[in-house]
Amino acid sequence: MKSLQLILANPRYLGPALVFASLNVLFGTWAIYIPLVKENLQIDNASLGFAIFFLALGTFTIFPIASKIINKVGVGRSTWMGVISICITALLPLLVDSYYALMPCLFLFGAANGFTDISMNTLVTEIEKEDHKKFMSAAHGFFSLGGVLAGLGSFLIPVINNPALHMGLAATFVIVINYIFHKNYRSIKAAPIEKKPFSFRNFQPLLILGLVSFIIMGSEGGVIDWSGLYLKEVSMAPEQLWGAGFLGFSITMTLGRFLGDGISLRIGSVRIVGLGALLAIVGYVLVLTTSMNLAILGFGMVGLGLSVIIPELFRIGGNINGVESSQGISFIAGTGYLGFLSGPVVLGFLAESASLKLSFATLLGCAIVVLGATFVLGRKKAL
Repeated sequence: MKSLQLILANPRYLGPALVFASLNVLFGTWAIYIPLVKENLQIDNASLGFAIFFLALGTFTIFPIASKIINKVGVGRSTWMGVISICITALLPLLVDSYYALMPCLFLFGAANGFTDISMNTLVTEIEKEDHKKFMSAAHGFFSLGGVLAGLGSFLIPVINNPALHMGLAATFVIVINYIFHKNYRSIKAAPIEKKPFSFRNFQPLLILGLVSFIIMGSEGGVIDWSGLYLKEVSMAPEQLWGAGFLGFSITMTLGRFLGDGISLRIGSVRIVGLGALLAIVGYVLVLTTSMNLAILGFGMVGLGLSVIIPELFRIGGNINGVESSQGISFIAGTGYLGFLSGPVVLGFLAESASLKLSFATLLGCAIVVLGATFVLGRKKAL
C-alpha cells in the first residue's frame, strides 16, 4: 500500500493516477448507456456489435502514431491532450440520433481512449524513471476505481434521465479535477534514449511481452464475460450468486494493484509476473473443480494474480534497452487490447462447440504459457 500512500501524499503522482481513473469513469459511463443507445436507435445486436467494432478500430488506428505524437509534443502535454479529447468525444455517441452517425463517433471516442491510455502509461513510466519510485500498479488500481465510480453513477440514471447530460456532468467533473492537477506533470518529457539498429534479437523481449499482454488481457475479458455463465451452468449456482465470481475478481484485482508496486520493488518485475501467473493457475484449477464455493474463490484468486501483470508489462515495456518508452507501451497496449477483444469470442466459440469447462481449461493453459514466458525473459536479462 506504500505506492497508494505515495500517490495520495504527492500531487506529482496523484495527477497521473487521476487520469487513469478519469478514463474509466467516462468509458464506464458510456458502457452503462449501451442498452439505451440500442433501444433509441432501434438496432439489433448484430448492428450494435458492428458499431462497437468502430470503437476498437479507432483505438487500433491511433496505436501506430501515438508514440510519434507523444515524443513530439511531450508525454505530459500529450496526457493532458488525451484528457481533453476523451471528455469531448465521450459525449458524441450519446448525442447522435442516427446509426450511421454513431459509428464515426465511436471511432473518435476509441481513438481518444487509445491515445490517452498510451500517454498516461508512458507518463507513469517516465516519472518512475526520474524519481526511482514505483506506482504503476497503484495507478492501474485507480483505473479500477474509475470503473467503480462509473458503476455508482448508474444510480443517477433515473434522477438525471438524460444520457448526454449525465455524460456531460461526468466529463465536466473529469476536466475540472484534471485541470487542477495537470500542471504537476504537463512539462514532463520522455527521457532521450540511445536507439539501437533494429534486430530481431533486440525486438524479441517486446514480442514476448506482447504475447503475455495478449493472453492476460484476453483472460481478463474472458472472466468478465463468462464467469457468470460458468457459475450458472457449470457450478449450478443460485441466481443471486451468478455475479459473485466477477465481484470477487474485481475486488481482488483492485486490491492486488494497490499492493503490486511494493511487491515488485522487493522481488523484481519479471518475478512478480511469474507470481501473478502462478496465482492465476491455482485460481483456474479451483474454478475447474466446478464446486460453486471453490469456483468463486478461484475467480477471486485469478483476479489477484492477473492484477499485477498488465501494470508490470507496461513498466517493463517502457524500460527495454534501445526502445522508446512510448513505442514499447504502444505495442504492449495494442496486443493486449487485441486479446481483450478476441479472447471472449474464442472462449465463446469453445463453449459453443464443446463446453464452458474447456474454455476455462484453455485459460489455465494460457496462464501456464505466461509462467513459462517469465523464465525466458529472466534468462535473457534484457529487462
